[in-house]
Amino acid sequence: MEILTNKDKVEKTKKKKSFFREWADAIVFAVIAATFIRWLFMEAFTIPTPSMEHSLLVGDFLFVSKMHYGARTAATPLQVPLTHQKIWGTDIPSYSDKIQLPQYRLPGFSEVKRNDVVVFNFPTEFQYPVDLKTNYIKRCIGLPGESIEIKDTQVYINGQPIENPAEMQFKYYIKTNETVQERVWREHNVNVADVIRVRGGFLADLTNITAEKMRALPFIEDVVILKKNKDDAESRIYPDATRFPWNADWWGPLTIPAKDMTVQLDADNVKRYGAVIKNYEHNENVEIKGDELFMDGQKINEYTFKQNYYFMMGDNRHNSEDSRFWGFVPMDHIVGKAYFTFWSMDPTASGMEKWRFDRILRMID
Repeated sequence: MEILTNKDKVEKTKKKKSFFREWADAIVFAVIAATFIRWLFMEAFTIPTPSMEHSLLVGDFLFVSKMHYGARTAATPLQVPLTHQKIWGTDIPSYSDKIQLPQYRLPGFSEVKRNDVVVFNFPTEFQYPVDLKTNYIKRCIGLPGESIEIKDTQVYINGQPIENPAEMQFKYYIKTNETVQERVWREHNVNVADVIRVRGGFLADLTNITAEKMRALPFIEDVVILKKNKDDAESRIYPDATRFPWNADWWGPLTIPAKDMTVQLDADNVKRYGAVIKNYEHNENVEIKGDELFMDGQKINEYTFKQNYYFMMGDNRHNSEDSRFWGFVPMDHIVGKAYFTFWSMDPTASGMEKWRFDRILRMID
């Protein structure tokens, strides 16, 4: 008669996992680990638009640190892992907003500082929950409580001009009757996808240094920056062009809301801050009627802000939809700090020219 020990009995009762079960367990573990890393530490993004050129280029792949400002807890817990708004390759929503939770932020390494390149949820995209709004990337120019003004393209904070990004660009008119070959644009690091042929020349986004180099070319007659006049009001400008007739090159002054900052809600301040109070301060039953603001049917004459706000701008100043047009970024919309590029591909090039090897593992300034 065979006598079995307890050890033998345990080994015989164990069933070897099937090939598919092993793979399923590995995939589940990988998804959980990736979701945890993506939420708490870092997340990968790609640059789809030229609003940050030349600091960041279309086709750059970068890692964004969640640790610097502190990771946010999920506001929308019912979501397919590793998705954002839609399930990959479809128009099927990847989430349900039946449950919405209050958001909290874990402790971070630092506060948002001026000139940080920041990823945030696009504030005015109200059809999505906060944590599922489209991700934007811009440079933080103004901090909570500061007065910001733009005069003739130069940004002033509290009345003092600030240092401009090294790779800042503007729209220029390149006057020439010659055909400029694509090779010339590439040699001068100009995004050929945004070069427009016009009568007597071209329109292109250039840094000041590139403009000087192109002006020296023998077949270029002149290179002129296209700036708006102070009185040229833009209808889409924030907060309201009818009361504040500003434009992208002449904007403000306006004080950026800060936590615990109190404002008197006169007619001008309702235009300046009414939408902020209604849309981002987590207040209920807020109405704006003309030049007055009401909460629960009662007119409010002053208001104290509950969180900090930031003013974001793209380094490509004439090709960027930013705070000049849609307003401030609330702290609870901030995702993280752009840290470094890990890969880059030029979508307008072909062959080996497509790969930008010089941008691999490049820190973002």
